[in-house]
Amino acid sequence: MSALIDTHCHLTHAAFARDADDTLARARAAGVEACITIGTGVEDARRARELAVLHPGRVFVTAGLDPFSSHAAGDAFDEKFDELAALLRDGAYLAVGEIGLDYHYDLDPRPIQAERLERQLDLAARAGLPVVIHVREAHDDMAAILARHPGSRGVIHSFTGGPREAERYLGLGWHLGFGGVLTFKKAEAVREAARRAPRERLLVETDSPFLAPAPHRGRRCEPAYVAHTVEVLARLRDESADETAAITAANARALFRIVPAG
Repeated sequence: MSALIDTHCHLTHAAFARDADDTLARARAAGVEACITIGTGVEDARRARELAVLHPGRVFVTAGLDPFSSHAAGDAFDEKFDELAALLRDGAYLAVGEIGLDYHYDLDPRPIQAERLERQLDLAARAGLPVVIHVREAHDDMAAILARHPGSRGVIHSFTGGPREAERYLGLGWHLGFGGVLTFKKAEAVREAARRAPRERLLVETDSPFLAPAPHRGRRCEPAYVAHTVEVLARLRDESADETAAITAANARALFRIVPAG
């Protein structure tokens, strides 16, 4: 199979505290040439950067105030936002994210979530960076917000909608990130969206340590498992796994402007 890129994982999560290096070694053995580890909050983004320094050309990083870290910041959100802006100025982070809306937990009132999301979309646009979007049970509001920010670009990570939601995001110019959910038995709507999406908008991810794909469902997920998602995506689209791997890796390189190690 062609080289793979896991466009969304959380290698600073406590689940990898004892074996992050071994996890990356297994990923490389499975054909994963690069991983993008997501900074959820300022402190996590700093830890992610430290990991990337140890694995140049293999681990790349983002930084953003996701709904959970935004909620945790409380009244100090403005301070955290300023810290985020300072992190992005050093050029080490290749995207803003993950950021978004989460109505499953309703961590903050919805207008506050929207306002904080839009501030970060504006920040990304000023920095010339793509965006990694988290959206849970909020597709209509998310699509409306993204429509108000036509200069924004990026990926709807861990896409769990159906063809209708996919069409709206694609129409706004966004990529779709497919992960382990694509392999779940009850995810036919997600699979149909993946069948229909144009090849130049497809990305693959693991969201490690969450959402392990079949046949590893119920275990800790890790970047090596992105190969299973690629295999399912390839079957859905009547392509070879090698072709799907090459397409999704090329899309990741182009969107995030990454240059993996040789």
